[in-house]
Amino acid sequence: MNAPDNRPPVPSGGAFPIGSATAAEDIEHLAAAATEDTNRPKVSKSFITLLALGLFGTYLAFVTPIAISLAIRVDALAPNNDEYLGVILGFGSLAALLFSPLGGQLSDRTRSRWGRRKPWLIGGVLVGLVGLTVMAASPAVLGLGLGWVIAQIGLNQTVNTFGTIQADKLPENQRGKVGAITGFATMVAPVFGAVVGGMVGNQPFILFLAPGAVALALVLVFIAYYKDADSRHLTFDSPLTAKVVISKYVFNPKRYPDFAWNWLGRFLFFFGLTLNTTYTAFFFSERLNIPVDEIGATVATVGGIGILGTIAGVFLGGFLSDKLRRRKAFVLGSGILFGIGALVMVVAPDLTLLLVGSLLCNISIGVFSAVDQALFLDVLPERDTEAGRFVNIIQLANVSAQAIAPFAAAAVLALLAAGDRYAVIFVAAAVFTVAGGLVILKVKGVR
Repeated sequence: MNAPDNRPPVPSGGAFPIGSATAAEDIEHLAAAATEDTNRPKVSKSFITLLALGLFGTYLAFVTPIAISLAIRVDALAPNNDEYLGVILGFGSLAALLFSPLGGQLSDRTRSRWGRRKPWLIGGVLVGLVGLTVMAASPAVLGLGLGWVIAQIGLNQTVNTFGTIQADKLPENQRGKVGAITGFATMVAPVFGAVVGGMVGNQPFILFLAPGAVALALVLVFIAYYKDADSRHLTFDSPLTAKVVISKYVFNPKRYPDFAWNWLGRFLFFFGLTLNTTYTAFFFSERLNIPVDEIGATVATVGGIGILGTIAGVFLGGFLSDKLRRRKAFVLGSGILFGIGALVMVVAPDLTLLLVGSLLCNISIGVFSAVDQALFLDVLPERDTEAGRFVNIIQLANVSAQAIAPFAAAAVLALLAAGDRYAVIFVAAAVFTVAGGLVILKVKGVR
């Protein structure tokens, strides 16, 4: 789609006010947002397709290490030290936690003939490829972890920039639908990654760089198609000093309460999800008595069946939430369903019931990924001037959860030297995802 060549309004460089908004201001803000969404033109099918493909490629490179590749390499480089996996994932997420908000602020202020967003798409994926190369070449766990830190910073920035583009372009009545399509793309990417991991687990360069090459190709296709407005004319009220940068890493929840509740609900859900997924390969290996370096094919099979649940979840949730103009009930339901699925996996005596639990979790993730994305776009503050900043702040909910949860899981494994250690982690995952769904009920501006 050739995006309308409307120049974005001149952003303000200052941090947003600390004072709490009044009820009248809240109503005025919601009314203004509704008018803005009504006037925002619909995006084309081509835009949606290429957006989904770009996200698919990025997630293929980004999530495959989390799903399978890192587990395979940790087991190869440091046998019987599976707690290293949680430490590596945790440090990668901490790095993204520090750099992502800065990237969002710089994106909002980027002045180039290619617009504000394109440079950050290509820059992010190139940095990600550097990190993946370091991981593939590393002969030790330390190098593997360093590579993951670099890859996480770059690929996380690309994901966040795609989110900012959606905030820039999508009208309210397309957010659920686009969330469904892009959510499906990001959910099936790890399954394809698991297939690659199962086939080339002993070939680290292919294991890490094949998904990276796909990401680069699909992001370049989107960049070639997407027409962003020339941003060289932009001016700002104040320079982006270190003080301003640091102040914009946070926001005032009293001024943006709906955004704050959505942030907390997302954090809790992703904390539970990360607890569940960090040690999935080891959990399946233990339950099915299959060596970790041979579990890739089983994980891929489970993931392949899970695609059915993901398809049902993203499209049922995303399209219905647009049609019914309801978001919160779907998000709550997804949290509860994930909790049920995790508990089913805990009590599963064999592969059949593990498949059932995994399928329920996949349905839940599909619903959540589509509908919560639409919900956060509905409540996103300062959409025209600071979309990049607030998109990166909401992504901090994901990243901080992904940073803390692996350390928490690794601590549980270290403390519980014996017994069903992975069951404890999966039960905790169920508790946090249900809590995430319940918190969303506090959002007032969206039904």
